[in-house]
Amino acid sequence: MKNMKKFASLFLALTLALSLAACGGKTGGDSAGDSGNGSSGGGDKEPYFIGISQYGEHGSLDNCREGFLQGLAEAGLMEGVDFKVDYQNAGFDDNIATQIGTTFSAENVDMMVAVATPSATACFAAAEDKDIPVIFTAITDPVGAKLDSGNITGTSDVLPVEGQLQLIRDLQPEAKTVGIIYTTSEANSVYSVGVYEEKAAEYGFAVETVGVTAQAEVTQAVDTLLSKGVDCLSNLTDNTVVGVLPAILEKTNEAGVPVYGSEVEQMKLGCVAGAGLDYIKLGIQTGQMAAKILRGEATCQDTPYEVIENFDLYINPEALDAMGIRVPEDVSSAAIDVTK
Repeated sequence: MKNMKKFASLFLALTLALSLAACGGKTGGDSAGDSGNGSSGGGDKEPYFIGISQYGEHGSLDNCREGFLQGLAEAGLMEGVDFKVDYQNAGFDDNIATQIGTTFSAENVDMMVAVATPSATACFAAAEDKDIPVIFTAITDPVGAKLDSGNITGTSDVLPVEGQLQLIRDLQPEAKTVGIIYTTSEANSVYSVGVYEEKAAEYGFAVETVGVTAQAEVTQAVDTLLSKGVDCLSNLTDNTVVGVLPAILEKTNEAGVPVYGSEVEQMKLGCVAGAGLDYIKLGIQTGQMAAKILRGEATCQDTPYEVIENFDLYINPEALDAMGIRVPEDVSSAAIDVTK
């Protein structure tokens, strides 16, 4: 009997040991908060879940998103292995942008990425209760949009306004008035208009502006500026306006009034020239910031938003020729030809 009791005790101990070994076989975390280790082949750890909210589809915002993913890859994070993405497009609708932020919060994403100011505002509001980090890009004035503190950071596409004014002066020495169309509800555009109005006189220009509230009003705004005799238009990175840039160019080309762009995709569409940003580079910079935060190497609170400081000069020789604009040698040698 004594031997039988001893055998039973040994059998129970062995069974318990095997049970514990089975339970302890998975070493990686199961939850989003204990996800991948930031290198490809993260074993059985859950990939990071990133929600990307893009305010609308046009070249510059698309480039931001593509650049962001490229920045994550350059930081060693592979899509499908280290992270997965829920990409949503608001179609330039603030209400849909709000719904997207709410959806991401309900999905308990590890990070919200917002492309353009309205999407960033919506994501930040939706993320606050759960303290989900928000990374933004393509925001001109984070301070004015109240996106410069809290669990949020990112990159700013503040425009090189003085570079643009100097370029216009170099290409149109006799020009007197620059026309600008902007959306009154877009904080980035309101900010940029203010800078133009502050700096224009230093370059010998007056500024005529027309504010719009929807895309349907943009072509009428073009007619208004043309009727006032502006010598050119300077296009901002205004999401509402850029969305109908081909329609703007149709009217201005017919009137023989050049349009200057603020980023490379606008020159590719037909703007004559511009001092602008490369949004792929901006997105890459944003993705590299996000990788550090996902890995726990930094937090949004201790990572100030970054401004891309360098800009390039872009020219569209075909559009310039159509307007009869001669490009000085110093501008030609410094500029990037978007038609090549």
